Amino acid sequence: MVTKNQTILNEFILLGFSKDPVVNAALFVLFFNIYIVTIAGNGLMICMVFLNPQLHKPMYFFLCILSILDLCYSTTTVPRLLADLFSTHRIISSGACGIQLYVILLVEGCECLLLALMAYDRYVAICQPLYYSAVMTWSVCYKQVALSLIASFMMCILPSLFMQITLCYNQINHFMCELLAILKLSCNDISSNELVIFSVSFLFSLLLPLVLIIVSYGCIIVSVLKIRTAGRSKAFSTCTSHLVVVALYFGTAMLMYFGPSSQYSTNQEKYSSICYVILSPMLNPLIYSLNNREVKETFQKQVSKCNVFIFSKCLTH
Repeated sequence: MVTKNQTILNEFILLGFSKDPVVNAALFVLFFNIYIVTIAGNGLMICMVFLNPQLHKPMYFFLCILSILDLCYSTTTVPRLLADLFSTHRIISSGACGIQLYVILLVEGCECLLLALMAYDRYVAICQPLYYSAVMTWSVCYKQVALSLIASFMMCILPSLFMQITLCYNQINHFMCELLAILKLSCNDISSNELVIFSVSFLFSLLLPLVLIIVSYGCIIVSVLKIRTAGRSKAFSTCTSHLVVVALYFGTAMLMYFGPSSQYSTNQEKYSSICYVILSPMLNPLIYSLNNREVKETFQKQVSKCNVFIFSKCLTH
């Protein structure tokens, strides 16, 4: 990326949300609490999956990977945002901006594909239960996650690496280095770059996984309707959490990437990003823990063990 006079941009300025110190203080308290809940919720989810042998199943393995991706999302953006809320300059180096940009792109694509894999896991478990242990082996799960990372790199990062744009400005109207916001700094017509983003990022990273999820749940609904009434609620209960997460993530992401960015304001991109970069990583572990019996039981057991340990330590002293 070069400026109009062909000199390299060494730093960018993130405009953020507001210059009002009162508003920034309120936003700091809000985002700080969200970040703490995100770290605690996803960290606890990862620990529970690792510590409880009953959760050593493909579904919880994918859930653990989802928590790791959510931690990457938040840690890449929120600490920087918190620091900028009390900064008057909000300068980020081009290297740090590039790292943030490509990490976000990689995690975005991988999370979309992972949600599709989780839907396929539920499809096999409900529609083909006799073949589940043979189809969803650990080696297959590891390969699926690895392929999702590779596919995300190929679909989300490679196209952006080959984009040739000339930048005239260094002020990004965003709280992070987001691709569409950076493209708006270009001196030239960016319609061709927008078309690449739409065709690759939207079609392959968002639309294709969403179609796979819809097809999987279409088959699940058909199979569940054939089950007697007593077993329907149990079958649907294993899918509700995933459907809520899919609706939350894909809804906000598609709102942001639907159509060329020039057709809507950068402020809309900025506020849409809050939903899937900051709020979604916080809500995901809460949604799964509240709607999943095994996760709730594991959490209660871990809390009981901690209480017993603390009580025994108090008695010894």
